Order: sequence, then C-alpha cells, then structure tokens
Amino acid sequence: MTEKLGWTTRRKLLLEGLERGLENLKSAGCEVAYIDGSFATHKDEPGDFDVCWEVAGVQGKLLDPVLLTFANGRAAQKAKYFGEFFPAEAEATPDGLRYLDFFQINKFGAAKGIIKLELRRFKDDNE
Repeated sequence: MTEKLGWTTRRKLLLEGLERGLENLKSAGCEVAYIDGSFATHKDEPGDFDVCWEVAGVQGKLLDPVLLTFANGRAAQKAKYFGEFFPAEAEATPDGLRYLDFFQINKFGAAKGIIKLELRRFKDDNE
C-alpha cells in the first residue's frame, strides 16, 4: 500500500496507523474495509483518514476496544491510529444514513468513490 498511498512523509505516518488498525480488524474477523476522506485522494498532506468496516464475522472480543470508542470526536482512535474507524452499518446521520453510504457522497450530495480493501488480501507481519 505504501507505493499507492504513502508518497509523502505525512501519508507514510497515516499509513502506519491505518495498517495497524486494519491488522486488528482482520485478526478480529473483518473481511472488508473502505477508506474515505482526503487520504483516498491525491492530496499530499491529508489531515487523517476515515475508514468504515463491515461487521459481519467480526469477533468483538478480538477487536481493539479503541475501534469502538467514539467519545471526544474519536480522540482515542486518532491518538492510537491517526485516523477514524466506523462500523459500516452504523448510522452516520440523524436520518439513518449508514457510514458506507455516507462515505460515497460528497458534501454537495453527489456520488463519489471510496477505496475498498479486501482484508483477506492484506498481509500481516506474521504471514
């Protein structure tokens, strides 16, 4: 992923946190995650990254509790992973729009792309 997403010092730092978060999700049984935000664009200096992940098959006892900590603007997630993680099926808006759908529209309501990651293809340090 480094060659595709980590071409600046800032992006490499964010990528390190992203990979650690994705490794935990994968080890807990998550199979698919999606990247959104400026990290999923060609912006050289994104502030952070946004991820939503499919909960099917995830074993809660294996999941880092920080990935389910949303208090204080997700400060614990940002401190540990440098970005934010949301269950894809959770409500992102008061009218019930799920994060997976929310990630696919821009601030003007137009459709936009996101990056889909199949975590079974994601290489662990242990593999």
